[in-house]
Amino acid sequence: MADGTSRVDRILEWADPGDERLLDRSAQALGAEEADGGFDGEQLDRADRAALRRVGGLRTELEDVTEVEYRQLRLENVVLVGVHAGGVVDAENSMRELAALAETAGALVLDGVLQRRPTPDPATYVGRGKAQELAELVKETGADTVIADTELAPSQRRALEDVVKVKVIDRTAVILDIFSQHAKSREGKAQVELAQLEYLLPRLRGWGESMSRQAGGQVGGQGAGMGSRGPGETKIELDRRRIRNRMARLRTQIKGFAPARQAKRANRDRFEVPSVAIAGYTNAGKSSLLNRLTNAGVLVENALFATLDATVRRTETPDGRLYTLADTVGFVRNLPHQLVEAFRSTLEEVAESDVIVHVVDASHPDPAAQLATVREVIGETGARDIPEIVAFNKADLVSDDDLLVLRGLVPTAVFVSARTGMGVDELRERIAELLPRPTVAMALLVPFDRGDVVSRLHDRFTVERETYEATGTRVDVLVTEDAVDGLEEFRVVV
Repeated sequence: MADGTSRVDRILEWADPGDERLLDRSAQALGAEEADGGFDGEQLDRADRAALRRVGGLRTELEDVTEVEYRQLRLENVVLVGVHAGGVVDAENSMRELAALAETAGALVLDGVLQRRPTPDPATYVGRGKAQELAELVKETGADTVIADTELAPSQRRALEDVVKVKVIDRTAVILDIFSQHAKSREGKAQVELAQLEYLLPRLRGWGESMSRQAGGQVGGQGAGMGSRGPGETKIELDRRRIRNRMARLRTQIKGFAPARQAKRANRDRFEVPSVAIAGYTNAGKSSLLNRLTNAGVLVENALFATLDATVRRTETPDGRLYTLADTVGFVRNLPHQLVEAFRSTLEEVAESDVIVHVVDASHPDPAAQLATVREVIGETGARDIPEIVAFNKADLVSDDDLLVLRGLVPTAVFVSARTGMGVDELRERIAELLPRPTVAMALLVPFDRGDVVSRLHDRFTVERETYEATGTRVDVLVTEDAVDGLEEFRVVV
């Protein structure tokens, strides 16, 4: 990874509107570094991840065989390329975000270009002439990879590689690479592998009939005779079949994780524990906010997609009602469809929640785009009708004038700072207002040997009066409608 200053001095200086060269400005998708606090826990995962990062400036070429135990991988040097139809600000923010994605994946961004044209060239994405200029830039900077700010068709990638003479990848490949690095749980690794295979399948390249793996037709004198010998199964066909078989096994494996997750959710439902899902753009501070609210100790890092696996923690409202907080995977503009499908099981935490806390980075140059992107994905998961609280995080980094603009964007939003604790109490109160409240009055007589029921009534509902009688504990309580059936056996006719 590049050092801290390389994240802030990276891209975007406008020149000719037809072919803009990007130089020496910030990849602002990575905001200011979050300061560590006691509420973030020991952060052992963060230390392990930092210890495994690549070191810039070290060579992989061996001069002495004794170096084999100590050599380090060098950073990939990359050049970015993008095409826009006239939306300069949006294209600029997208390229900044691509630079941050590349740096998170472990690359060093050297330069970048933007071209304005109505539509991307169907052959080489940026057009033949601009592709030649890109090849000269690659040669001049010594880059070994070109990253396109879109999802390239297989033919576009091959054609551009033939021109620039180095590896060409697209935005989707970078995001998949980051997910592959950061996935920790078995389910997360399986989901990422499935998304990678779905991306790879249409992009396999064949190497001719010489790679045939089976002899068709007449074999060993036992066949259908002359004219029936076929080329057999080629290497690319064999690879496609293996990928499809592996994808089928992964889908089955991911489905196998569902019962355990459903059992945990059913247990929460059985005990009437409301759930709150924290959703939002990547690097908006979701994990930091979860740590501030629950002291969960979840990994916090100033990087895109730092945490992928859903984390569920228990907390309570100011008036003592219990509920769960679930931290979910972050979103990004042009999030690959393969990832949305593969992580659908993880995103169920959003769809099954009672309240969604939508975290937005207040210091981001385009918070409106973040809002739109996240709401689009939330809609795809079927959670559009769930009550939403918009929380503008990192509000301590924003001026008063910018806060007024954000307030106009979402008048009911809460302004918080997971780093300083600003606005967190207001967020807790807003969550308490939207959580389901017990409204059904019941008079219960609970036997003395069922103290667990009395304890649950105090934890989950509103106990108005509690007295002791000869046969048990008399409890007058307000409960939710879903809990009535489970308490009918204790109901007392008044």
